[in-house]
Amino acid sequence: MPQRKKTDQTLREQVLGHLETLHVPMSTEEVDQALAAAEKEPTSRLQFLEQFLAKPANRRRERSIERRLRMARFRDPGTLESFDWEFNKNTIDRLQFEELATGDFVRRRDNLVFVGESGLGKSHLVQAIGRRCCWVGHRVRYITSAELMEDLTAASGDKTLPTRVRYYSRFDWLIIDEFGFEKLERREYPEAPSLLYKVIDSRSRRSSTALVTNVSFDTWTEYLGDPPLAMALLDRVVDGAIIQSFEGKSYRASRAKKSPRSSGNGRSKTKS
Repeated sequence: MPQRKKTDQTLREQVLGHLETLHVPMSTEEVDQALAAAEKEPTSRLQFLEQFLAKPANRRRERSIERRLRMARFRDPGTLESFDWEFNKNTIDRLQFEELATGDFVRRRDNLVFVGESGLGKSHLVQAIGRRCCWVGHRVRYITSAELMEDLTAASGDKTLPTRVRYYSRFDWLIIDEFGFEKLERREYPEAPSLLYKVIDSRSRRSSTALVTNVSFDTWTEYLGDPPLAMALLDRVVDGAIIQSFEGKSYRASRAKKSPRSSGNGRSKTKS
């Protein structure tokens, strides 16, 4: 019996050494708890191995998810569960967005275009889908069109544009929101259309890109101010893409009408 205990102790030390070598985040206390639980409730070897590895594996998965969510830089906390599906239930079908949230289109490298008037929930939904994609293992980056143009213009000025284009090309899914929300200022960002094209082209057929816009396809030329470039951009974004057109009532307009007002000091105030 003493010999068996000595052997068990040696094996225990070896197991701890293996875990350290493999960088498995499992403490001595957790190993001892797992061994004690196995002695109290005998299980098969596979069951014990699964239970033994489940805790550190789950911790690593959770940290990976948290890291991908931080990397994505989502602006809003909305989820599919928090979206008001009843408000425009005749025009916005939840099942379609639940399907997108599986991330299969990212694995297929399909592009995604959300097009429609402002206030219909496009940004909420694309970010909610982005969160789900982070959960299933995809590297996602969310950015508005204005932020992207500012970043690329600055990079063009200090000769780091190739590095920034490579940065945006490395994500499994790049979400460009508010395309057309504010008209591209050619005086402020004269190279904006060509800079946007560089990013889109670097990702074409290699990874998935999403454009969220209130600009209809037939007015892209006017919006970008460069017909050949607009056609090339459309070709790379829209060809074979999943296009979701949004129609219905505006959430923001509805909330504004329902917001309580007070006139205590002669001025009305609206809750945001």
